[in-house]
Amino acid sequence: MRFNGTDTYVATDDLMLAVNAAIQLERPLLIKGEPGTGKTMLAEEVARALEQPLFQWHIKSTTKAQHGLYEYDAVSRLRDSQLGDDRVHDIGNYIVRGKLWDAFDHDGRSVVLIDEVDKADIEFPNDLLRELDRMEFYVYETQQLIRARQRPLIIITSNNEKELPDAFLRRCFFHYIRFPDKATMEQIVEVHYPGLKKALLKEALEVFFELREVPGLKKKPSTSELLDWLKLLMAEDIPPEALRSSDKREMIPPLHGALLKNEQDIHLFERLAFMHRRNGS
Repeated sequence: MRFNGTDTYVATDDLMLAVNAAIQLERPLLIKGEPGTGKTMLAEEVARALEQPLFQWHIKSTTKAQHGLYEYDAVSRLRDSQLGDDRVHDIGNYIVRGKLWDAFDHDGRSVVLIDEVDKADIEFPNDLLRELDRMEFYVYETQQLIRARQRPLIIITSNNEKELPDAFLRRCFFHYIRFPDKATMEQIVEVHYPGLKKALLKEALEVFFELREVPGLKKKPSTSELLDWLKLLMAEDIPPEALRSSDKREMIPPLHGALLKNEQDIHLFERLAFMHRRNGS
């Protein structure tokens, strides 16, 4: 069972090596990288390539580790008891299975995505250590031991918003997805927009990478934003010449709303353009 990329996802050699190492070691794969570098999509493509079901657990700031295992719906049970519903006699009717339970109960191999683990409380990763190690957990309300029929491949993503505990990191195989260089980005664009005119792509990539290097930019545009921008450039039939300038910092690129996502960055770009015009450079 090896991951060799897919026809819709450009995976670098080191990324494929990391996925296969996690499979071999039977350890969670912790993926970090800038937003928009394809961390979430990786889990989807791995599941598709390996022909395995994907169980997605998207983490929020209020998410607790228990939510991935199960929840006891005491409110519904109280309501049903007040209504005289016979279901109240079986507490199992009020146990809501989480994504890890679904994956553990699956007959074959599967892929589990724990997406943006760093959004949750700092104790969240530690609270999952035992379950991820032993691939089992106990349901106290029904006195059941839930054990994984087959160990799933766990893919955990993080945007590096907060540090993860050392004990959690020790149990993972780690990989950082570097932002794609121009050659890799061309491959990614080719997957999404095959046959895109080379002249337009060349000029668009020049603008895109130069924009990312503007000092003081609060949010650098990501791969997904480049793809959105290219889609708009094609839809509006913007010619490559419209992106050209002796110094691209003299002008904000057309349809820049796909690339610059806050007013601070737009104002910064406008100030830089004004300074360059004033200096005659």
